Amino acid sequence: MVKVNPFAAIHPRADLAEQIAVLPYDVVDSKEAAAFAEGNPYSYFRIDRSEIELPELASPYDPKVYEKAAANLQKFLAEGWFVEDGEPTYYLYELTMNGRSQTGIVATTSIQEYLDGKIKKHEFTRPEKEQDRMNHIRTCDADTSPIFLCYRQQQAIKKLVDQWKETHPVFCEFSHMYDVHHRVWQIKDEAVISALQEAFEHVPALYIADGHHRTESAVKVGLEKRAAHTATPESEQFLSILFPDEELAIYEYNRVINVSVPSDFLAQLAPAFTVEKSTYQKPQQKGQFNLYFDNQWYRLTAKEAIQSDDPVAGLDVSLLQEHVIAPIFGITDVRTDKRIDFVGGIRGAEELVKRVDSGEWQIAIELYPTQMADLLSVADANQIMPPKSTWFEPKLLSGLFVYDLKTKK
Repeated sequence: MVKVNPFAAIHPRADLAEQIAVLPYDVVDSKEAAAFAEGNPYSYFRIDRSEIELPELASPYDPKVYEKAAANLQKFLAEGWFVEDGEPTYYLYELTMNGRSQTGIVATTSIQEYLDGKIKKHEFTRPEKEQDRMNHIRTCDADTSPIFLCYRQQQAIKKLVDQWKETHPVFCEFSHMYDVHHRVWQIKDEAVISALQEAFEHVPALYIADGHHRTESAVKVGLEKRAAHTATPESEQFLSILFPDEELAIYEYNRVINVSVPSDFLAQLAPAFTVEKSTYQKPQQKGQFNLYFDNQWYRLTAKEAIQSDDPVAGLDVSLLQEHVIAPIFGITDVRTDKRIDFVGGIRGAEELVKRVDSGEWQIAIELYPTQMADLLSVADANQIMPPKSTWFEPKLLSGLFVYDLKTKK
């Protein structure tokens, strides 16, 4: 029921993949990207965060930044650092972290199926962030970062993927940040390509795990091309990597807040939570939170009266927002309010303690991770999660796959 298509990829030369591949553009700032790229002419940040090569510009959104990205993409091709496939194929992309592996199928998926609701979302997006990636895609005339999609596990797909990995050599492999091991295979066999396409026709829906802004940007550029009568078969698709839900892990997405803490703060929590002083231990189940302030950890446990069976209202991030962040601290729009920030669980509780003890933030709250079943339930109900509900690890690296939107001759 969904179309998952092979494509002619632009990808690194195998021996340069480790030097080219980088973290996604939206998990680092310009300063961090520049530090990662320093001394490495092959770094994909020179395309995905090309403002690092234009330090004289006041804004990373200057048109010259996108022009530089397009020029660097062409440079990578001209130098032979990037190679363009002559025929459509699939790739498999495996990431292994802490002994757990997930394998995605690198393909293109349909703009129309996103518009028709067969590719489902669970987050809203911000126009300014969309505009940045739209400018990047337009100017490069390419999808420069893949969308992280998932689907409910299908045994027919799993069997095809596992068999290919077991019987074929890798295209490239290397380790990257957080000791994540990356392996890539290319699938050229026409029979296997056809079998995968047919297997996905039995998948009722795909789900955006990460990359809502990239998805909206790719779709809107495609619609612009339709309206201008410059659409190509390529521009009707967008670059995706599709993983089975059972293999994915969601980390907690924690909160730090910089608002004066009321003197009766713990008393204000009491109607909704049991509150106990504690030594640190990660939350073990839904409804448990860790609160850190004034050099002390507290365990908060949501009382039954505030819990809900609704897919969105019952999320821990919703309980926290409704019963703590909004009523006690007056923060109602977490997308724009500068008094709240978000810390991915991969950084650990140490990062929360560091931020509060530095005096920059007043309290930190650690959550139990949103579960994959929660994400799928929200998306199936055509509802939207609160902002910053999920943090997926490991992160898919950028620079391993680029999708040219121009029709091949």
